[in-house]
Amino acid sequence: MKQKITIKTIAKELGVSTSTVSKALKDSHEISNETKEKIQAYANLYNYKPNHLALQLRNQKTKVIGVILPKIVHHFFSTVIKGIEDGANEKGYNIMVCFSNESYKKEVETLKVLSNGSVDGIIVSIASETLENKDFNHFKGLVSEEIPLVLFDRVVDEILCDKVVVDDVSAGYKATQHLLDYGRKKIALITTPDHVNVGALRRQGYEKALIESYIKKDDNIIIKIDEKANIKEQIRKAFESDIDGVFAVNEIYAAKTMRIAKEKGLKVPEDIAVIGFTDGLISEYSSPSITTIAQHGFTMGKQAVELLIERIEKESETIKPKKIVISSDLKLRESTKPSS
Repeated sequence: MKQKITIKTIAKELGVSTSTVSKALKDSHEISNETKEKIQAYANLYNYKPNHLALQLRNQKTKVIGVILPKIVHHFFSTVIKGIEDGANEKGYNIMVCFSNESYKKEVETLKVLSNGSVDGIIVSIASETLENKDFNHFKGLVSEEIPLVLFDRVVDEILCDKVVVDDVSAGYKATQHLLDYGRKKIALITTPDHVNVGALRRQGYEKALIESYIKKDDNIIIKIDEKANIKEQIRKAFESDIDGVFAVNEIYAAKTMRIAKEKGLKVPEDIAVIGFTDGLISEYSSPSITTIAQHGFTMGKQAVELLIERIEKESETIKPKKIVISSDLKLRESTKPSS
Protein backbone atom coordinates (compact mmCIF):
# COMPACT_ATOMS: atom_id res chain seq x y z
CA MET A 1 0.00 0.00 0.00
CA LYS A 2 1.36 3.41 -0.97
CA GLN A 3 1.95 5.77 1.92
CA LYS A 4 -0.31 8.75 2.48
CA ILE A 5 1.73 11.83 1.69
CA THR A 6 1.48 15.53 2.34
CA ILE A 7 2.84 18.63 0.65
CA LYS A 8 5.69 18.60 3.16
CA THR A 9 6.54 14.99 2.24
CA ILE A 10 6.77 15.86 -1.46
CA ALA A 11 8.90 18.93 -0.70
CA LYS A 12 11.33 16.92 1.42
CA GLU A 13 11.66 14.11 -1.13
CA LEU A 14 12.26 16.45 -4.05
CA GLY A 15 14.40 19.01 -2.22
CA VAL A 16 12.11 21.99 -2.76
CA SER A 17 10.04 24.24 -0.50
CA THR A 18 6.47 23.46 0.48
CA SER A 19 5.45 26.71 -1.20
CA THR A 20 6.98 25.49 -4.48
CA VAL A 21 5.07 22.21 -4.21
CA SER A 22 1.81 24.01 -3.48
CA LYS A 23 2.25 26.35 -6.46
CA ALA A 24 3.30 23.52 -8.78
CA LEU A 25 0.21 21.49 -7.90
CA LYS A 26 -1.87 24.57 -8.76
CA ASP A 27 0.00 24.84 -12.11
CA SER A 28 1.31 28.28 -11.19
CA HIS A 29 3.27 30.22 -13.82
CA GLU A 30 5.79 31.12 -11.10
CA ILE A 31 7.23 27.57 -11.24
CA SER A 32 9.25 26.26 -14.17
CA ASN A 33 7.68 23.55 -16.35
CA GLU A 34 10.45 21.10 -15.47
CA THR A 35 9.85 21.52 -11.73
CA LYS A 36 6.08 21.39 -12.14
CA GLU A 37 6.26 18.17 -14.13
CA LYS A 38 8.55 16.55 -11.57
CA ILE A 39 6.32 17.53 -8.63
CA GLN A 40 3.07 16.62 -10.37
CA ALA A 41 4.47 13.24 -11.43
CA TYR A 42 5.53 12.45 -7.86
CA ALA A 43 2.14 13.53 -6.51
CA ASN A 44 0.35 11.33 -9.07
CA LEU A 45 2.60 8.36 -8.28
CA TYR A 46 1.60 8.47 -4.63
CA ASN A 47 -2.00 9.45 -5.35
CA TYR A 48 -1.75 12.75 -3.48
CA LYS A 49 -5.21 14.27 -3.00
CA PRO A 50 -5.46 17.66 -1.29
CA ASN A 51 -8.49 18.42 0.84
CA HIS A 52 -9.90 21.19 -1.37
CA LEU A 53 -12.63 22.14 1.08
CA ALA A 54 -10.17 22.54 3.92
CA LEU A 55 -7.77 24.48 1.69
CA GLN A 56 -10.55 26.79 0.53
CA LEU A 57 -11.74 27.45 4.05
CA ARG A 58 -8.20 27.94 5.29
CA ASN A 59 -7.36 30.44 2.58
CA GLN A 60 -10.46 32.53 3.35
CA LYS A 61 -9.27 33.37 6.91
CA THR A 62 -11.81 33.11 9.69
CA LYS A 63 -10.15 35.58 12.12
CA VAL A 64 -10.77 32.91 14.77
CA ILE A 65 -8.09 31.17 16.85
CA GLY A 66 -8.67 27.72 18.34
CA VAL A 67 -7.47 26.96 21.88
CA ILE A 68 -7.31 23.45 23.36
CA LEU A 69 -6.72 23.16 27.11
CA PRO A 70 -6.38 20.00 29.22
CA LYS A 71 -8.88 21.25 31.82
CA ILE A 72 -10.19 24.42 33.40
CA VAL A 73 -10.05 23.54 37.10
CA HIS A 74 -6.65 25.15 37.56
CA HIS A 75 -6.52 28.93 37.94
CA PHE A 76 -3.47 28.97 35.67
CA PHE A 77 -5.42 27.94 32.56
CA SER A 78 -8.13 30.53 33.18
CA THR A 79 -5.48 33.28 33.29
CA VAL A 80 -3.92 31.92 30.09
CA ILE A 81 -7.32 32.18 28.36
CA LYS A 82 -7.57 35.82 29.44
CA GLY A 83 -4.15 36.54 27.99
CA ILE A 84 -4.97 34.80 24.71
CA GLU A 85 -8.28 36.60 24.38
CA ASP A 86 -6.74 39.97 25.16
CA GLY A 87 -3.96 39.52 22.61
CA ALA A 88 -6.33 38.12 19.98
CA ASN A 89 -8.85 40.95 20.34
CA GLU A 90 -6.09 43.54 19.97
CA LYS A 91 -5.37 42.09 16.52
CA GLY A 92 -9.02 41.70 15.50
CA TYR A 93 -9.31 37.96 16.22
CA ASN A 94 -11.76 35.99 18.32
CA ILE A 95 -11.01 32.73 20.14
CA MET A 96 -12.76 29.36 20.33
CA VAL A 97 -11.87 27.45 23.52
CA CYS A 98 -12.10 23.65 23.72
CA PHE A 99 -11.04 21.11 26.34
CA SER A 100 -9.36 17.74 25.90
CA ASN A 101 -10.14 16.72 29.51
CA GLU A 102 -6.66 15.13 29.50
CA SER A 103 -7.87 12.62 26.84
CA TYR A 104 -5.68 11.71 23.85
CA LYS A 105 -8.72 10.67 21.80
CA LYS A 106 -10.61 13.90 22.47
CA GLU A 107 -7.51 15.97 21.71
CA VAL A 108 -7.11 14.22 18.33
CA GLU A 109 -10.79 14.67 17.47
CA THR A 110 -10.81 18.34 18.50
CA LEU A 111 -7.70 19.10 16.45
CA LYS A 112 -9.30 17.41 13.45
CA VAL A 113 -12.43 19.58 13.75
CA LEU A 114 -10.53 22.83 14.25
CA SER A 115 -8.04 22.19 11.44
CA ASN A 116 -10.71 21.71 8.77
CA GLY A 117 -10.85 25.46 8.23
CA SER A 118 -12.81 26.50 11.33
CA VAL A 119 -9.88 28.53 12.66
CA ASP A 120 -6.77 30.24 11.31
CA GLY A 121 -4.42 28.70 13.87
CA ILE A 122 -4.38 26.66 17.08
CA ILE A 123 -2.89 27.06 20.57
CA VAL A 124 -2.58 23.90 22.68
CA SER A 125 -1.41 22.65 26.06
CA ILE A 126 -0.95 18.91 25.54
CA ALA A 127 -3.22 16.42 27.33
CA SER A 128 -1.69 14.22 30.03
CA GLU A 129 -2.78 11.04 28.24
CA THR A 130 -1.05 12.20 25.04
CA LEU A 131 2.18 12.83 26.96
CA GLU A 132 1.88 9.38 28.51
CA ASN A 133 1.25 7.70 25.14
CA LYS A 134 4.05 9.66 23.47
CA ASP A 135 1.99 9.75 20.27
CA PHE A 136 2.22 13.20 18.72
CA ASN A 137 1.34 12.38 15.11
CA HIS A 138 -1.78 14.56 15.19
CA PHE A 139 0.41 17.59 15.97
CA LYS A 140 3.07 16.62 13.44
CA GLY A 141 0.30 16.38 10.85
CA LEU A 142 -0.72 19.98 11.53
CA VAL A 143 2.87 21.14 11.17
CA SER A 144 3.30 19.23 7.89
CA GLU A 145 0.14 20.84 6.51
CA GLU A 146 1.50 24.24 7.59
CA ILE A 147 -1.42 24.98 9.92
CA PRO A 148 -0.13 27.58 12.44
CA LEU A 149 0.38 25.92 15.82
CA VAL A 150 1.71 27.16 19.17
CA LEU A 151 2.20 24.90 22.20
CA PHE A 152 2.35 26.32 25.72
CA ASP A 153 3.17 25.03 29.21
CA ARG A 154 3.10 21.31 28.33
CA VAL A 155 5.27 21.00 25.24
CA VAL A 156 7.52 18.42 23.57
CA ASP A 157 10.66 19.15 21.57
CA GLU A 158 9.87 16.76 18.71
CA ILE A 159 6.92 18.88 17.56
CA LEU A 160 8.55 21.58 15.42
CA CYS A 161 6.42 24.63 16.19
CA ASP A 162 6.47 27.76 18.34
CA LYS A 163 6.34 27.22 22.10
CA VAL A 164 5.83 29.28 25.25
CA VAL A 165 6.89 27.81 28.59
CA VAL A 166 7.66 28.71 32.19
CA ASP A 167 11.21 28.10 33.39
CA ASP A 168 9.96 25.16 35.45
CA VAL A 169 13.37 23.94 36.63
CA SER A 170 14.20 27.38 38.01
CA ALA A 171 10.73 27.64 39.56
CA GLY A 172 11.09 24.28 41.32
CA TYR A 173 14.50 25.30 42.60
CA LYS A 174 13.21 28.66 43.80
CA ALA A 175 10.33 27.07 45.74
CA THR A 176 12.50 24.44 47.42
CA GLN A 177 15.28 26.87 48.23
CA HIS A 178 12.76 29.15 49.91
CA LEU A 179 11.79 26.33 52.29
CA LEU A 180 15.45 25.44 52.91
CA ASP A 181 16.27 29.08 53.66
CA TYR A 182 13.55 29.02 56.31
CA GLY A 183 15.16 26.07 58.07
CA ARG A 184 13.12 23.18 56.66
CA LYS A 185 15.11 19.97 56.23
CA LYS A 186 12.59 17.23 55.36
CA ILE A 187 10.74 18.64 52.36
CA ALA A 188 8.12 16.53 50.57
CA LEU A 189 7.32 17.03 46.89
CA ILE A 190 3.73 16.61 45.71
CA THR A 191 3.99 16.38 41.94
CA THR A 192 2.60 14.88 38.73
CA PRO A 193 3.50 11.56 37.08
CA ASP A 194 6.82 11.68 35.20
CA HIS A 195 5.16 11.85 31.76
CA VAL A 196 3.71 15.29 32.59
CA ASN A 197 6.84 17.22 31.74
CA VAL A 198 6.11 20.38 33.74
CA GLY A 199 6.02 18.34 36.96
CA ALA A 200 9.18 16.45 35.99
CA LEU A 201 11.01 19.72 35.35
CA ARG A 202 9.89 21.20 38.66
CA ARG A 203 11.18 18.04 40.33
CA GLN A 204 14.58 18.67 38.74
CA GLY A 205 14.67 22.08 40.39
CA TYR A 206 13.60 20.55 43.72
CA GLU A 207 16.37 17.96 43.59
CA LYS A 208 18.97 20.54 42.56
CA ALA A 209 18.18 22.65 45.63
CA LEU A 210 18.44 19.61 47.92
CA ILE A 211 21.79 18.58 46.43
CA GLU A 212 23.25 22.07 46.94
CA SER A 213 22.18 21.91 50.60
CA TYR A 214 23.72 18.41 51.00
CA ILE A 215 20.32 16.86 51.70
CA LYS A 216 19.77 13.35 50.37
CA LYS A 217 16.69 12.87 48.22
CA ASP A 218 14.04 10.66 49.85
CA ASP A 219 11.80 8.93 47.30
CA ASN A 220 9.29 8.11 50.06
CA ILE A 221 8.30 11.77 50.27
CA ILE A 222 8.14 12.38 46.52
CA ILE A 223 4.48 11.71 45.75
CA LYS A 224 3.47 11.45 42.08
CA ILE A 225 -0.26 12.08 41.95
CA ASP A 226 -2.57 9.95 39.83
CA GLU A 227 -5.56 12.26 39.40
CA LYS A 228 -7.85 9.34 38.56
CA ALA A 229 -7.41 8.11 42.14
CA ASN A 230 -8.07 9.81 45.50
CA ILE A 231 -5.64 12.74 45.56
CA LYS A 232 -5.90 13.41 49.28
CA GLU A 233 -5.11 9.81 50.21
CA GLN A 234 -2.04 9.86 47.99
CA ILE A 235 -0.75 13.07 49.59
CA ARG A 236 -1.37 11.55 53.02
CA LYS A 237 1.46 9.06 52.34
CA ALA A 238 3.99 11.88 52.61
CA PHE A 239 2.92 12.42 56.23
CA GLU A 240 4.06 8.92 57.12
CA SER A 241 7.53 10.49 57.30
CA ASP A 242 8.48 13.27 59.68
CA ILE A 243 8.24 16.07 57.11
CA ASP A 244 8.53 19.75 58.01
CA GLY A 245 7.96 21.27 54.55
CA VAL A 246 5.98 20.59 51.37
CA PHE A 247 6.41 21.84 47.83
CA ALA A 248 3.26 21.15 45.79
CA VAL A 249 3.36 21.67 42.01
CA ASN A 250 -0.10 23.27 41.91
CA GLU A 251 -2.30 25.13 44.36
CA ILE A 252 -4.92 22.37 44.62
CA TYR A 253 -2.29 19.92 45.89
CA ALA A 254 -1.03 22.61 48.29
CA ALA A 255 -4.52 23.26 49.70
CA LYS A 256 -5.18 19.54 50.18
CA THR A 257 -1.80 19.21 51.90
CA MET A 258 -2.74 21.91 54.41
CA ARG A 259 -6.09 20.23 55.06
CA ILE A 260 -4.31 16.96 55.92
CA ALA A 261 -1.83 18.78 58.16
CA LYS A 262 -4.66 20.35 60.13
CA GLU A 263 -6.42 16.99 60.45
CA LYS A 264 -3.22 15.63 61.99
CA GLY A 265 -3.04 18.50 64.46
CA LEU A 266 -0.09 20.16 62.75
CA LYS A 267 0.12 23.94 62.57
CA VAL A 268 0.95 25.68 59.30
CA PRO A 269 3.56 27.14 59.13
CA GLU A 270 4.88 26.50 62.64
CA ASP A 271 5.07 22.69 62.32
CA ILE A 272 5.04 22.34 58.55
CA ALA A 273 5.58 24.96 55.84
CA VAL A 274 3.75 24.67 52.51
CA ILE A 275 4.47 26.29 49.17
CA GLY A 276 2.33 25.87 46.07
CA PHE A 277 2.42 26.71 42.38
CA THR A 278 0.11 29.15 40.55
CA ASP A 279 -1.10 32.30 42.23
CA GLY A 280 -4.87 31.79 42.19
CA LEU A 281 -7.81 32.44 44.45
CA ILE A 282 -7.24 29.19 46.37
CA SER A 283 -3.76 30.37 47.37
CA GLU A 284 -4.94 33.86 48.25
CA TYR A 285 -7.97 32.92 50.34
CA SER A 286 -6.85 29.71 52.05
CA SER A 287 -6.32 29.93 55.78
CA PRO A 288 -3.46 30.45 56.20
CA SER A 289 -2.87 31.94 52.75
CA ILE A 290 -0.44 29.95 50.63
CA THR A 291 3.02 31.07 49.58
CA THR A 292 3.26 30.27 45.89
CA ILE A 293 5.19 30.45 42.64
CA ALA A 294 3.40 32.82 40.25
CA GLN A 295 3.49 31.50 36.66
CA HIS A 296 2.19 34.63 34.92
CA GLY A 297 -0.43 32.77 32.88
CA PHE A 298 -1.80 35.98 31.37
CA THR A 299 1.63 36.85 29.96
CA MET A 300 2.06 33.30 28.67
CA GLY A 301 -1.30 33.42 26.89
CA LYS A 302 -0.58 36.79 25.32
CA GLN A 303 2.86 35.70 24.12
CA ALA A 304 1.38 32.51 22.64
CA VAL A 305 -1.29 34.33 20.65
CA GLU A 306 1.19 36.94 19.41
CA LEU A 307 3.43 34.15 18.06
CA LEU A 308 0.46 32.47 16.42
CA ILE A 309 -0.85 35.63 14.74
CA GLU A 310 2.65 36.34 13.44
CA ARG A 311 2.58 32.91 11.78
CA ILE A 312 -0.93 33.42 10.41
CA GLU A 313 -0.32 36.85 8.93
CA LYS A 314 3.24 36.53 7.64
CA GLU A 315 2.87 33.02 6.20
CA SER A 316 6.63 32.99 5.77
CA GLU A 317 8.72 29.83 5.63
CA THR A 318 11.77 31.77 6.76
CA ILE A 319 10.48 32.16 10.34
CA LYS A 320 12.10 29.45 12.42
CA PRO A 321 10.15 27.98 15.37
CA LYS A 322 10.59 30.13 18.46
CA LYS A 323 10.60 29.16 22.13
CA ILE A 324 9.76 31.84 24.68
CA VAL A 325 10.67 31.11 28.31
CA ILE A 326 8.80 33.10 30.95
CA SER A 327 10.34 33.51 34.40
CA SER A 328 8.35 32.90 37.58
CA ASP A 329 8.17 34.84 40.84
CA LEU A 330 7.87 33.80 44.48
CA LYS A 331 4.80 35.30 46.20
CA LEU A 332 5.21 35.19 49.98
CA ARG A 333 2.17 34.53 52.17
CA GLU A 334 1.36 32.98 55.54
CA SER A 335 2.06 29.28 54.87
CA THR A 336 5.85 29.70 55.12
CA LYS A 337 8.01 31.49 57.66
CA PRO A 338 11.28 30.82 59.51
CA SER A 339 11.06 27.90 61.91
CA SER A 340 11.56 28.86 65.53
